[in-house]
Amino acid sequence: MTILSEADRSIYQQEFAARLPAKLFDAHVHIWEKNAFPPDFQFATRAVGNRFGGEFPLSLWRQAMQELLPGQSVGMLCFGFPHDAADRGKVPAVSAAEEFASVLVSPADPAELLAQRLASSAAVGVKPYLNYAAAHYRKSASEVEVFDLLTDSQLELLNAAGLAVTLHIPRSGRFADPLNQHQMLALCQRYPRISFIFAHIGRAFYLRNILESNLDELAGCGNAYFDTAMVNHVDVLKYAFDHFPAERMLFGSDAPIALLHGKSVEVNHQYVYLMGEDYDVGTSIRDTEHAVQFTTFFYEQLRAILEATPEKSLENVLYHNAVNLFRSIAKHEDRSAALLSRAL
Repeated sequence: MTILSEADRSIYQQEFAARLPAKLFDAHVHIWEKNAFPPDFQFATRAVGNRFGGEFPLSLWRQAMQELLPGQSVGMLCFGFPHDAADRGKVPAVSAAEEFASVLVSPADPAELLAQRLASSAAVGVKPYLNYAAAHYRKSASEVEVFDLLTDSQLELLNAAGLAVTLHIPRSGRFADPLNQHQMLALCQRYPRISFIFAHIGRAFYLRNILESNLDELAGCGNAYFDTAMVNHVDVLKYAFDHFPAERMLFGSDAPIALLHGKSVEVNHQYVYLMGEDYDVGTSIRDTEHAVQFTTFFYEQLRAILEATPEKSLENVLYHNAVNLFRSIAKHEDRSAALLSRAL
């Protein structure tokens, strides 16, 4: 399946080929096959899940990376599609040396079941999501808190095993929300052996959201990390690098969403996705008449990373930070023992 246009290929040659390192690592990828959903399941008409035929398997991701980054080899951290109908027991069957997986998790999942899924898949962590918490606690999505995403027993298990949590924070205020800030910091302090990767730089897609964050406080927690998934706002990234250690920043794309053509823009202290394809991503404005020629979100993110990242840290942010973290988790001697002792 072809993703890039001729104009996109020119962008790669002109802007990326000479500037990107030989290896990249994408710390935020969704991988799933159709068998992760019931046989009669269908995505909504404009859902991104339809863009690639209702699934995005490992083979398609590898093909996409060869097309988007023909001069680089690319590793990844992946997890399934966090839909209510998805089977959380289906964990991407990664096999390459620099491919790692995380397990989708709901607070409804007993710690023993989670331990079994982690042990059987050799996963390096988990990916909770607010829709799972909302369903379990019978809350609206807007009422879900950071503390709702994982139970105490799940966190204790993850801490004992020294695993990672990729955490998409809830609430409309995102990173500027005082309750989110308090609970993010509390998690890092209470569970020092968990690597907390706050996705999308705490969902800071517009500048005020990060200016009013507690990034400086989290910088003092050695187990706090941020991935950059879907952030193409240069000033947000520059602020993050000015206030948070670059060695704990991880490049992430949010593929396959990032493979669509479009761009996230700030509008009056808000953000919106300008879509060059007829799909919905969050709050979207679709250019159905093709008045603008877009490149992919993936390339827009790389443009911003290249502009905002300190030159001395670029290769680490794009590759070494993530691969070193996930290798260390996968090889940690406490991982298997802690999981097997709790598995069903």
